[in-house]
Amino acid sequence: MLPRKRPVEKEVVGDDASEESLLKKHRIGCSITSSTSFTGKTTTAVTATDGNKSGDANNSSGGVLGNSNSNSSSLVPNMALGDGNPTDIDEDLHSRQLAVYGRETMRRLFASNVLVSGMQGLGAEIAKNLVLAGVKSVTLHDEGTVELWDLSSNFIFSESDIGKNRALASVQKLQELNNAVVISTLTTKLSKEQLSDFQAVVFTDSTLEKAIEFNDYCHNHQPPIAFIKADVRGLFGSVFCDFGPEFTVFDVDGEEPHTGIIASISNDNPALVSCVDDERLEFQDGDLVVFSEIKGMTELNDGKPRKIKNARPYSFTLEEDTTNFGTYERGGIVTQVKQPKILNFKPLTEALKDPGDFLLSDFSKFDRPPLLHLAFQGLDKFISELGRLPVAGSEEDTRKLVSIISNINESAGDGKLEDINPKLLRHFSFGARAVLNPMAAMFGGIVGQEVVKACSGKFHPLFQFFYFDSVESLPVEPLAASDFQPLNSRYDAQISVFGSKLQKKLEDAQVFVVGSGALGCEFLKNLALMGVSCGSQGKLTITDDDVIEKSNLSRQFLFRDWNIGQAKSTVAASAAAVINPNLRIEALQNRNLSAVVNALDNVNARLYVDQRCLYFQKPLLESGTLGAKCNTQMVIPHLTENYGASRDPPEKQAPMCTVHSFPHNIDHCLTWARSEFEGLLEKTPAEVNAFLSAPCEYASAMRNAGDAQARDNLERVLECLDRERCDTFQDCITWARLKLEDYFVNRVKQLIFTFPEDAATSTGAPFWSAPKRFPHPLQFSAADPSHLHFIMAASVLRAETFGIPVPDWAKNPKKLAEAVDKVMVPEFQPKKDAKIVTDEKATSLTTASIDDGAVINELIMKLELCRKNLPPDFRMKPIQFEKDDDTNYHMDLIAGLANMRARNYSIPEVDKLKAKFIAGRIIPAIATSTAMATGLVCLELYKVLAGGHKLEDYRNTFANLALPLFSMAEPVPPKVVKHRDMSWTVWDRWIIKDNPTLRELLKWLEEKGLNAYSISCGSCLLYNSMFPRHRERMDKKMVDLAREVAKVELPPYRCHLDVVVACEDDEDNDIDIPLISVYFC
Repeated sequence: MLPRKRPVEKEVVGDDASEESLLKKHRIGCSITSSTSFTGKTTTAVTATDGNKSGDANNSSGGVLGNSNSNSSSLVPNMALGDGNPTDIDEDLHSRQLAVYGRETMRRLFASNVLVSGMQGLGAEIAKNLVLAGVKSVTLHDEGTVELWDLSSNFIFSESDIGKNRALASVQKLQELNNAVVISTLTTKLSKEQLSDFQAVVFTDSTLEKAIEFNDYCHNHQPPIAFIKADVRGLFGSVFCDFGPEFTVFDVDGEEPHTGIIASISNDNPALVSCVDDERLEFQDGDLVVFSEIKGMTELNDGKPRKIKNARPYSFTLEEDTTNFGTYERGGIVTQVKQPKILNFKPLTEALKDPGDFLLSDFSKFDRPPLLHLAFQGLDKFISELGRLPVAGSEEDTRKLVSIISNINESAGDGKLEDINPKLLRHFSFGARAVLNPMAAMFGGIVGQEVVKACSGKFHPLFQFFYFDSVESLPVEPLAASDFQPLNSRYDAQISVFGSKLQKKLEDAQVFVVGSGALGCEFLKNLALMGVSCGSQGKLTITDDDVIEKSNLSRQFLFRDWNIGQAKSTVAASAAAVINPNLRIEALQNRNLSAVVNALDNVNARLYVDQRCLYFQKPLLESGTLGAKCNTQMVIPHLTENYGASRDPPEKQAPMCTVHSFPHNIDHCLTWARSEFEGLLEKTPAEVNAFLSAPCEYASAMRNAGDAQARDNLERVLECLDRERCDTFQDCITWARLKLEDYFVNRVKQLIFTFPEDAATSTGAPFWSAPKRFPHPLQFSAADPSHLHFIMAASVLRAETFGIPVPDWAKNPKKLAEAVDKVMVPEFQPKKDAKIVTDEKATSLTTASIDDGAVINELIMKLELCRKNLPPDFRMKPIQFEKDDDTNYHMDLIAGLANMRARNYSIPEVDKLKAKFIAGRIIPAIATSTAMATGLVCLELYKVLAGGHKLEDYRNTFANLALPLFSMAEPVPPKVVKHRDMSWTVWDRWIIKDNPTLRELLKWLEEKGLNAYSISCGSCLLYNSMFPRHRERMDKKMVDLAREVAKVELPPYRCHLDVVVACEDDEDNDIDIPLISVYFC
């Protein structure tokens, strides 16, 4: 169960409090009042008692921000509570979003006021995504009241809200998502003048006439107001964007500028620039680049952007005459310069007549957007003529709508379509009144992202129309008109599209959702609204072994701040049950399933679930996100390939010698810093404790190992307990100061002593050639804040491992500097025989020695002497790296280590936040791409649960909301293996009955023309033709072999075991055969 909501302090003014929205008490004190405007409509007002008021958004050129209007009319929306967006970004909360947008975009968002008009399912999804993103304010506008019909698509409403104004009923739950966003309502008719209070306005349920009026006002306003019109009609959706006559996109794709390390530059016209083959260049013809750090041809270091052409994987030509430039010697970095882009949007009235190129999502439907462009116009005319939407199942309404669309098409002149596809328009007419939750989720993600673009200039806007349909989600069997009739249930909108039979299948489905993070929360919301597993036979099982953290709250919208530390699966299950009390959900495991929905965040877990679904022949609906990108994959038994059938290439890992001695980018520095952190503060203390807990056993294990690794472990333990042991905080400061000297002074001096700047390789080439960077030792200074901060972080964490209290003065820079000055730093003398690994294939920095055994014995003796000087119960405290706590000094130390190492090698440094992204391996994530992915998956879930769909009905999707790009295609069928007159796929399984012996199994395969040379059960080998002794097993039953050799424990109810067999055909070609199930009872 979710914790009970916090009590609300409220003050009701006036007699009519029936529509008052009771809000959760927030961190600031507040009182809630209701006020009545001259129209007689009630709105909600909340006043913060601490006196904080949110200021107006800052104006900005380029049509990105602006529209602050101090002359507010009497119809300015009354504000709900919130603290007016403090200027400081809560990095704990927004870390994943910051990894996508960056600080500047976030600040622009924090200054943006947005209007969302129409609070049915689509409006609710858009508002949710904007509140999670952290805009300054969201104003909800709706003149209508909640109906039972709305519960099919709106996660905010419950049956108790029926009859209330939609906007007012939405405030409380949206406010709970983010206290920092000011949420207000408008419940009266909207005037165009009111739009001047916003940077972006979204209309989800507006007539075309009204939309044109509002859009003209926004387009001509100074500065322009971003206008978005979005509609979801059953399985059809549309979006129109107009961000003004001249809109500036500051960052078209959100990707980091591409870079390259220069190997050579010719003195030519044009000049040829070659780069090292460390990584492929990502430049394109026409890109602008700047150069830096070039030795010799220093004329290019002037910071002037230069255009490139003839871009190749490792070279390009420069549109510049370098004939008279200095001769290139070595070094240099080339960096892409990202250029702003100006977009000239047309207003809606012009775009309707001349829509330009439509954004295409599915190349199998390349002719669909022009037809849907007509269909949505025709639907608007239908509504204006009849005053209502078409009735589901009404052939008369369909004929009327098709006639209207046909007339519009006839008057289109040169733009007339040859075929208006009446069959498709029939589906459009039947579902026109319904807002389906998966469609709302998908379009809520798209539109939410467009609002972010409008408010920030980050990413390329949708330009200008986007149409989408998923008619493939409809049941394959024809439905009678009676199937669409409402049943006076919360699912009536969905029934009006799919019919009551599919609704029953949804309610009785057994579904397993793996993961309840960002994707999982969205899936649970969608499934609850769709009615999945809400019937007497239904069951929704959710699993996730993680707990809720603060950083989850910016995307995982089922969680609240008071849930931090609780189990994700149980909180998510309780929250989903609040959305739909009929949901039969539990946080356990279940195998009797209709489908499995993956909501995971790592490939290994996905592969495991994929193998289980493959084994049990269950459909798997897979999805994932990365920043503004998302993808979905349908895994359907016997129709599609499985998830593991295709793999991305592994990420390229930097060689160990590069990370430890020759870094050339900040990633190398951070990888090294993370490794040093774990070695110093986690692994070594853990090794110390292992020794102290069982000295004899530990010593015996080290002697038995007798290798370089054991010697290295013992040296670290001895160093920690002897020479570097800390008893006071001053000892910790001494340790930190000497570590700084060792890392950034002594080691560098040793490196450049061993390999001086003019060193050459065995081939005579310069040793310090690209990508290697020649390092310089640091000069410690207590006046350098970064040096002092490193020592503070390192000494605090060292004290923690030794259980030493940290004095208050340790965080006072002046007093800390005085303590550091007391440290005696010995003079360093480079060693002539120092070994520095330069082999890029080396996997260890520790080299073996013939006298390792003798050294190990000596180290163990010294450790025993140390142990006798320690208290009997002395133990160290290993520290596990935790990236999401900014008070624990973990990231301070890692950022300090990385940046000072970067300073050694003249690599650009990064701030702590960027260091956290890289060292913490934070996956960029935003709510919009998550919402879109889950909406797309749930459109596929209709097909899975309905059954009977063909391969071509399913869709896999890749989308990038930043561009925007939508690419949908039918899944790949499974690979078919053919042998003789047989064929099979990965989904097939062979069965052999009657409790066969090994000989009988081999003969059974021989009859199929297959020669088995290896049989295994689990990880144990039961038979291999290469081993003569295995022939003694020929007459043993397979089940007995499994029990004796593989130690398989078979429960009483189990009648079969599975074996993996490797086979060849008669020509000795390997043949992949299915898993074989051997039945023994």
